[in-house]
Amino acid sequence: MGLESWMGDGYIATKIEDVLNWCRKNSLYPSPMGISCCAIEMMAAAGPRFDIARFGSEVMRFTPRQCDVMIVAGTTTFKMAKVVRKIYDQMPEPKWVIAMGACTSSGGMYRTYSVVQGIDQFLPVDVYVAGCPPRPDNLLHALMLLQEKVQRGESKGMAPAFIGDFHGSRGSNSVSK
Repeated sequence: MGLESWMGDGYIATKIEDVLNWCRKNSLYPSPMGISCCAIEMMAAAGPRFDIARFGSEVMRFTPRQCDVMIVAGTTTFKMAKVVRKIYDQMPEPKWVIAMGACTSSGGMYRTYSVVQGIDQFLPVDVYVAGCPPRPDNLLHALMLLQEKVQRGESKGMAPAFIGDFHGSRGSNSVSK
């Protein structure tokens, strides 16, 4: 069986935290925060071509009390940042954040007084997805990286993962797509 072979040594009894993390990683319910144009690509990831349901994340809830992953997709202004933070605070623990797109990760091409230059200024980000807009398969890759982090028990922005080419440099934890 999959669960028994994953735990090793044929033991069914293991640490309860490992079993909980295995269950969490296979049932991540995203809260879509489609603020701008990246939201179209996020919606495409739920379609039949990319099929986010393969990863147990097809249940996109628009109520924060039923979600554990927030996908922030698009340009975030300072006025909208308060709303995003409020919705994040309403999510139950444990919770994770995926920053989708250049505007979400770094402000993108908008170097103005009204645009937040990266949501990591007010939210702990677990996975960054580069691109303008990033393709739906990059979002699926981000979801797979988040599942690995959940399995290891990491959360709240501990060692964030990067997908794509950020400013032309690739660190040790970046993945090129």
